[in-house]
Amino acid sequence: MSGLTLKSITPYAALFGAIVTLCVGTSFAKQLFPAIGATGTTAYRVGFSALVLLALWRPWRHPLTRTDLKTVALYGAVIGLMNLCFYMSLRTIPLGLAIAIEFTGPLGLALLYSRKLIHFVWISLAVLGLLLLLPLKAGAGSLDPVGVGFAGAAAVMWALYIVLGKRTGHLHAGRTVALGMSTAALIVVPVGLVSAGAELFHPRWLLMGLMVAVLSSAIPYSLEMIAMKGIPKRSFGVMLSAEPAVGALAGLALLGERLAPLQWLAIGCIIAASAGTILTTESRIEDPLP
Repeated sequence: MSGLTLKSITPYAALFGAIVTLCVGTSFAKQLFPAIGATGTTAYRVGFSALVLLALWRPWRHPLTRTDLKTVALYGAVIGLMNLCFYMSLRTIPLGLAIAIEFTGPLGLALLYSRKLIHFVWISLAVLGLLLLLPLKAGAGSLDPVGVGFAGAAAVMWALYIVLGKRTGHLHAGRTVALGMSTAALIVVPVGLVSAGAELFHPRWLLMGLMVAVLSSAIPYSLEMIAMKGIPKRSFGVMLSAEPAVGALAGLALLGERLAPLQWLAIGCIIAASAGTILTTESRIEDPLP
């Protein structure tokens, strides 16, 4: 009939599932903030994710050169700081808007390679989206400047993550992520311990933290691996551009975060800029995902 088969649909369903699971997991994580704070929640996500990845890939069986170890260490440090900054932003700004601001990192990196007139349209859209979100005026719809600052820092970390991920492209992906997440845990977990103290070892919070790690990292990463095998890279990126909108809907459904019309417009501008950039730019860098 239409030529659609279960085999052809599965990768797209897997990617959509990865986006939804990530956003739901992050919404769930935000509910831990009153108990252990953003830093404690980040420690759970990164720490448990590192343990799962180490058990899965056992990277110690494949030693690296000193140069590769340094690159992987930087890659892991960026992962840790990216997660920490993103969760810190969620303390005071809605999930969908934090994701939208974070998306400007890889978007800006892609636009550095702009060579076509149409790219100025995407730059303008991205700038418009940011201007609609930045706390340039007071009022009920204004975002917390500190939250926006942390989201912006997460955007910078995401761009660096892509650059460093490219430099590890000759290494095994699973083992690299396992080592990188372990390095991130060495940075983030002590911060969470100092901040949350003994509460971090409460059985209830530990169980919820494990769920956060599974929903936010283990399941999305596994689903993305399935998706990448069956979806062209350009289509993959376009679909991923919808994540800020999915995050906003998850925030509305699970956290009661209602956005103003201008904030939805800002998300739409950033999504359009991201998707448009991918569709009109030849891929020059690999885009590993957090």
